[in-house]
Amino acid sequence: MVENKVVIITGASSGIGEATAKLLAKQGARLVLAARREDRLQTLQKEIEELGGKAVYQVTDVTDSAQVEELAKLAQDTFGSVDVLVNNAGLMPLSKLNKNKQDEWNTMVDVNIKGVLYGIGAVLPYMRKQQRGHIINISSIAGHDVMPSSAVYSGTKFAVRAITEGLRKEESVENNIRATIISPGAVDTELKDHITDEEIKQGIGDLKAMDADAIARAIAYAVNEPDDVAVNEILIRPTAQQ
Repeated sequence: MVENKVVIITGASSGIGEATAKLLAKQGARLVLAARREDRLQTLQKEIEELGGKAVYQVTDVTDSAQVEELAKLAQDTFGSVDVLVNNAGLMPLSKLNKNKQDEWNTMVDVNIKGVLYGIGAVLPYMRKQQRGHIINISSIAGHDVMPSSAVYSGTKFAVRAITEGLRKEESVENNIRATIISPGAVDTELKDHITDEEIKQGIGDLKAMDADAIARAIAYAVNEPDDVAVNEILIRPTAQQ
């Protein structure tokens, strides 16, 4: 059960991260919130505490491994353990390859792949010492299928799937660390705001998207399973999405 577990959430200032923080707080988790926007983190912390929950935050850029390590240390120092990491921070600036948007490619690789790796690397020492833990990586249905304009984004999400499966095989049996990958379809979040190609942004905007709460419920389901049960993968999309 999630009650009293210490849960680190990256990308907690909006969307899936925010929804997950609120839901897990209601279920009794102790939260360590991370994102780049301090004002949003402060507001979320206040909302959680007003509902009787416990939360601390740290302004964190997941592309900086030192900051991510400090985040894990904050969890340990504040609450005494590191039980769950939700690697949620991500970017989706879709574009076709012929647009040659190398800055966007680099940013996606840094956030979507390296950020996930830095999170894993930061929490594993604590979880291995505890002989328990749970790492949840947020991927995408783009990690299962490639569409025009999603080549680089899909590449980062295919990588997250491979990393998560490798993590499971390396850590589950010997160290009792669970690994879960959540692959959402269209979700009503700020991800589409990262798209600089107006034609692609318009097409994405026409999709019927799920509320972020749907993904939060999937995360909560995986976390709430007993420690001897590992939910390794969940693919969730709007009923109307092909």
